[in-house]
Amino acid sequence: MTEIYRNRLAGPDDLRGFRMEGPGTVSFPQGRMRLESVRPPADGQAANLVLWCPEDFPADVRVEWDFWPVREPGLAIMFFHARGRGGEDLLDPALAPREGPYEQYHSGDIDAYHVSYYRRMWPSERRLHTCNLRKSHGFHLVAQGPDPLPAVLDAEGPYAMRLDVRGAEITFSVNDLVSFRWVDDGTVGGPALRGGKIGFRQMAPLIGDYANLRVSHH
Repeated sequence: MTEIYRNRLAGPDDLRGFRMEGPGTVSFPQGRMRLESVRPPADGQAANLVLWCPEDFPADVRVEWDFWPVREPGLAIMFFHARGRGGEDLLDPALAPREGPYEQYHSGDIDAYHVSYYRRMWPSERRLHTCNLRKSHGFHLVAQGPDPLPAVLDAEGPYAMRLDVRGAEITFSVNDLVSFRWVDDGTVGGPALRGGKIGFRQMAPLIGDYANLRVSHH
């Protein structure tokens, strides 16, 4: 495995070229990237945000990052293999503008996988913690597994998040505990997606800290 990208996410210079969509703000109070919305959760989907890494990555990758939940409720997602539906670069200005509402991402003019790994917004999500994998275009729930992360009160990060894509197989783990493994055989939402951009999504009022983003090629 060869490392092809590393970013400490430790200060503003590390975010050169990153694209914020939605009313998000970034700070570094602990020497790591803190993401939060500047709008109240009462604003619904208009309060949510996505922060895209500008790099394009190949199909067979391992994506790793450190995560600390700081304030809940809310929800955290990692988008990966994101492109325009016609193969365009995700940040191509010809694509429809995106401003944070989830529908623009799962049913707009982009394709992506998205793993929601910290689902604490609604009582049903807090009652039983799961990690969900969806495939878009569309809103296809294709895999689900347990989420071992504690609530903010008991959280002692960093938590090591790892996403492996090998061929059509996708594996997600937290601190080396595998949550789910799924093979995309193309029967849901078309052929398996092959490379593209990654992005952090949050649902207000979650505050999350992130550090040490690494991408390696299998």
